[in-house]
Amino acid sequence: MDTVKSWIEEIQSSGKSCFTFSEALEHFPSHNSDSLKRSLTRLVARHKICSVWKGFYVIVPIEYQTKGIIPAVYYIDQLMKFLGRDYYISLLNAAEFYGAAHQRPMELSVITTPPSLRSTLKKDIKINFNNKSVILMQYTEQRKTPTSYIRISSPELTATDLIQFEKVIGGLNRASTVLYELAENCRFKKLKKDFFEYVPAPVIQRLGYLLDEELDTKKQADDLYSMAKKFGCSFRRTPLKNRKGFINCPVNEKWEIIINEQIEIDEW
Repeated sequence: MDTVKSWIEEIQSSGKSCFTFSEALEHFPSHNSDSLKRSLTRLVARHKICSVWKGFYVIVPIEYQTKGIIPAVYYIDQLMKFLGRDYYISLLNAAEFYGAAHQRPMELSVITTPPSLRSTLKKDIKINFNNKSVILMQYTEQRKTPTSYIRISSPELTATDLIQFEKVIGGLNRASTVLYELAENCRFKKLKKDFFEYVPAPVIQRLGYLLDEELDTKKQADDLYSMAKKFGCSFRRTPLKNRKGFINCPVNEKWEIIINEQIEIDEW
């Protein structure tokens, strides 16, 4: 184990923060698979490394060794490369980067492509995966972390994701609360046609209605509306709240939204 520990310390000193079981096995050809696994398991128990995915390990920085818990944002980029997936950090985590987090999220929300990845919980760190058939990287941004770079959704993509995945984050009220702070970062005028082909029209409609009527962010709403119409986004009668009845509910004619939900912004 001391030999394995020394190797891990060596690669950490060279700036590496993660490694795979295959890399370790290649470096120690004299070890068989079982003996190497035992060595790594003991180092996990001593909080020197953390197994966050089968075959993928994170080297625990000194400041996190007491509990052996590392924020997922520290290693998510390396993990997704290991899994061979495009990805971006989304929803409340992305909003937090723009100063629009109501409170620090307890999990990391990641959008990736199919096939589905099972959400994971390791040492109180949860990564919640959601799927999109494709990811338009031009609507993501790169940010620096202490160990690498990560991809996060742009403010505009974050806004639409908050609506599209509102059930994941706790409903439209919570989405609206975050949108209230996020809206000032959104520059809908810079969007191109591919954005409106990528984001479902009902999501654009719901977002526009909330910005316009519930959050009183008229400029952002008008910009979104003009770009949607410019690029041929077709509106149809759509309930504000999915999975809820809407018979005899009023309709917002501009956004073609059936108002079947009362929005209440959370207190900050």
